[in-house]
Amino acid sequence: MVDSREVEEEVRRRRECLACGARFTTSERIMTKSLWVIKKDDRREEYQREKLLTGIRKACEKRPLPAGTIEKTVDGIEAELFGLGRREVPTTIIGDMVMERLKQLDHIAYIRFASVYRPFADLASLKQEVDTLAQAPTQLALLPNTSPPHRLRRRRA
Repeated sequence: MVDSREVEEEVRRRRECLACGARFTTSERIMTKSLWVIKKDDRREEYQREKLLTGIRKACEKRPLPAGTIEKTVDGIEAELFGLGRREVPTTIIGDMVMERLKQLDHIAYIRFASVYRPFADLASLKQEVDTLAQAPTQLALLPNTSPPHRLRRRRA
């Protein structure tokens, strides 16, 4: 091990391979008590961070979010989940946490997630949700307002 430092709720260690000398970084998290997720059909499944990451990544796909935003969002949700002090948490609580954060982060990602998570009966109920978002205070711009790049025209020979 070459270097070690604490970053938020994890320890990052810089390591060096004794055989080839290549350097790499490892990340260590404190393991907390296991958390079980109660599914809608009453099945219980152990909480998996990767599932939460995958769902949020799909909702945020091709959205202009700063690097690391999704991981920070999942970190916040996990901290809140484990902070509840419960051994079992229904998927509805996790879904509501995700929706609340996505609503603040990116309205398009929120609608994408909501369209899968919430049981919209028809197009009218989905439209009502979009209209509610449109009436909310405007979302902060994620990227600076810049003009699009000019296209170069090819000269014909």
